Amino acid sequence: MITKNLHIVEERILKACLKVSRQRSEISLIAVSKTQPIEAIEEVYKTGLTHFGENKAQELRDKNLIIKHDLQWHFIGHLQTNKVKYIIDSAEYIHSIDSLKLSEEINKKAANIGKVQKILFEIKTSNEESKFGIQNENDFFELIEQVSILKNIKAVGLMTMAPYTNDENVIRECFRELRLLRDKAQNKGYGLTELSMGMTNDYEIAIEEGATMIRIGTALFGDRNYN
Repeated sequence: MITKNLHIVEERILKACLKVSRQRSEISLIAVSKTQPIEAIEEVYKTGLTHFGENKAQELRDKNLIIKHDLQWHFIGHLQTNKVKYIIDSAEYIHSIDSLKLSEEINKKAANIGKVQKILFEIKTSNEESKFGIQNENDFFELIEQVSILKNIKAVGLMTMAPYTNDENVIRECFRELRLLRDKAQNKGYGLTELSMGMTNDYEIAIEEGATMIRIGTALFGDRNYN
């Protein structure tokens, strides 16, 4: 099933790329493996995918201890400072940076193991109460300037989540806002290249709007079992 699902996802990625004259190589597909068993992750890995996303710190830690393949783990969930210790060894990217306090804790823990941690700033581009992230542009630029002096952090991009809606214009506007903010940061000299946006329900729109990382769970693994 997973191989068939991946084939469908890849066809849709290519179609979206062709629509806006982009190359497939510009986009990293992150298999969101939260709540999925090790066997399912192993099955996805056998298809050639190496980027996996988790949103619970202890779950990422535990899976990394069990799985011996050379995976690139992405931590994509809301992160509390007291949970940084669980993921600092294994996360190649942390997508959910929204405060100086969290950045400083990551910097400290990364320094302890001689690591430069790649991070993305989470930007709130929707009005949904349940979403996390930086909402004010001035706050973002203040934070990126503060983070730029931390020696064990490398800021590489921005992340957002669009609202769950059938209104394509609303979704597109959220993604466009992220891209424009990234471009503005680049013009100010910050080396941000990545745009982490787009999930199972909206990844084609995200690709059309410039996504470089898409986070796909259900379309690959099928519906999750939260029991």
